[in-house]
Amino acid sequence: MRFDDKVVLVTGGSRGIGREIARAFAARGAKVVVHYHSNLAAAQDTEALLDGAGHMLAQADIGDPAAVKGMVDAVVEHMGRLDILVNNAGIYEERPLTETSYDDWVEYFPRIARVNLYGAANAIYCAAQAMMKQGGGRIVNISSRGAFRGEPTAPAYGASKAGLNSLGQSLAKLLGPHNIFIGTVAPGFVETDMAAERLAQPDGDDIRRQSPLHRVAKPEEVAHVALFLASEGAEFTTGTIVDVNGGSYLRS
Repeated sequence: MRFDDKVVLVTGGSRGIGREIARAFAARGAKVVVHYHSNLAAAQDTEALLDGAGHMLAQADIGDPAAVKGMVDAVVEHMGRLDILVNNAGIYEERPLTETSYDDWVEYFPRIARVNLYGAANAIYCAAQAMMKQGGGRIVNISSRGAFRGEPTAPAYGASKAGLNSLGQSLAKLLGPHNIFIGTVAPGFVETDMAAERLAQPDGDDIRRQSPLHRVAKPEEVAHVALFLASEGAEFTTGTIVDVNGGSYLRS
C-alpha cells in the first residue's frame, strides 16, 4: 500500500495508536498532520519519527466545535487538500453508576461524548466539505471492542464508541456517492502507555488470556488495518467495522 503525497490528518496523533498510524502513513509516502490537544512535546516527538518531509502539527481541542473547524480549515489551507481523516482522538474515564453521584453522572456523559462522538462527527463534517470539493476521500474511525461487549465501569466510553460505529455506517451510505469511503477499526486492549498501568495490575494476565494468542494488540496491528481501510482498492469495504482484538470477543 502506498499513499504518496496523500494528506492525512490523524487526530490524537501524538502518542499510542495515533502515533503508530501517523508513522505508518508517513512510511508509505503520505504527508501527515499530527493533531494534539495539549502535549506539544509528544507531538514533536511523533513528527520527528515520521519518514519523509512536508508534515505538520495541528493543535485543537476536539471537544470544541470551533477548534475542530479551525484545525481542518488550517490543514486544507496549508497542505492544499485533505485526502484521509483518521478519527483517533478519544478519552476514557471510569464512572461506575453504582459509585457515582447524580451530579457527577450528568457531567460525565456529555464530557466523554463531546470528544469521542461529537468531536469525531464535527471532524468528519469539516473534512467531508473539503473532500467533496476535491472529488473524494477516506475516513477511518478508531472505535473499541467496548462498543460491542459493553463497558460496565466506563459506560460513557462504551456508549460513545457504539455511537461512533453507527455514525460511520450512516455517513458511509450518505457519502459513498461523493467518493468518500468510511471504515471503522474496533481494537480491544492495545499495548500503549495508556493501557500499561492497567496491564501491570494483578488482572493483567487475565486480560491477555482473553485472547487465544495470550496477548493484547500492538499499535502497529491497529495501524495496519487503518491503512487498509484508507487504501485504494478498499472502497467496497465502506461502512465496515473491523475487529482487532485477537479473538477475545467474536461477533457474528
